Amino acid sequence: MKLSDFHYDLPPELIAQQPSAERDGARMLVLHRATGTWEDRNFRDLPEYLEPGDCLVLNQSRVIPSRLFTEAPKREVMLLEPLTADAREWRALVRPGKKMMPGVVVHFDDCLSLEITAHGERGERTVRFPAYINVYAELDRLGHMPLPPYIRRPDANADRDRYQTVFARDRGSVAAPTAGLHFTPEVLARAAANGVQTAHVTLHVGLGTFQSINREDYENYHLHHERYFVEPGAWTTIEAARRVVAVGTTSVRTVESVARLGQLSGNTDLFIYPGQTFHKVGAMLTNFHLPETSLMLLVAALAGKDFTMAAYRHAVEARYRFFSYGDCMLIL
Repeated sequence: MKLSDFHYDLPPELIAQQPSAERDGARMLVLHRATGTWEDRNFRDLPEYLEPGDCLVLNQSRVIPSRLFTEAPKREVMLLEPLTADAREWRALVRPGKKMMPGVVVHFDDCLSLEITAHGERGERTVRFPAYINVYAELDRLGHMPLPPYIRRPDANADRDRYQTVFARDRGSVAAPTAGLHFTPEVLARAAANGVQTAHVTLHVGLGTFQSINREDYENYHLHHERYFVEPGAWTTIEAARRVVAVGTTSVRTVESVARLGQLSGNTDLFIYPGQTFHKVGAMLTNFHLPETSLMLLVAALAGKDFTMAAYRHAVEARYRFFSYGDCMLIL
């Protein structure tokens, strides 16, 4: 198979620009792998498909308001991940790149500035904040939520809530683990009442999740690493589960990384594509993904390439909403 085998045509108006009116109000396309059939349902119906002994795996990474802007001249710095324990140095993306070379100091206001200190192999920069700055406090004050570029509007105050899961805890992501955005305490409580366990894991979403693949022979592509962590108690719950239902591709990659590497924390560049087997994950809730991406390849690895592409064509015809603020798919 080639990367272009995972292309589909998407009308631009199906790209969700706003979250649904209610957090748990999305539609949900349910794929039954055993029969090769699907159902059009709603996310609130999720607990009906979960059984006693199942374990929902939730990525509790918290999105950082990691985009910083200047007005005159216009500059943008998007922080990707801290490189030091004190969060003074970061890997970042910048714009415009030609104006943001090592040695340049960027001032965001009278209290916040940073210096570009290095140029990375993939165009990213290393940036350094002054030692006296509380970086996270300044990001809370001046930072913008890192909405993806296909959401063609500025971020709003409401995005600080809606582009964050209700179970977010460990700050570190520069994109939301979007399948988790649909959950409410009420949906989680209904699942628990059905005898479903939950296990929280952490994978900080960075370049590895949203970078594009630039070659047809995708098997030879290498993802950028991302940081993950699983507490021992959570892993015990996952191992004891009758079925592991991963919420989002990031939860899948975390669980499968631990299963393959035998390490509860570290960096992972795990790239899952059709033909690979899953060691732990038996089902997945996920949003609809951009064509020809590592995320779509992961979905096809679980659901099968032909079934996945047929389901996506149905989702387009049925006018599902796509991508981060869109609808979701449950693969059983």
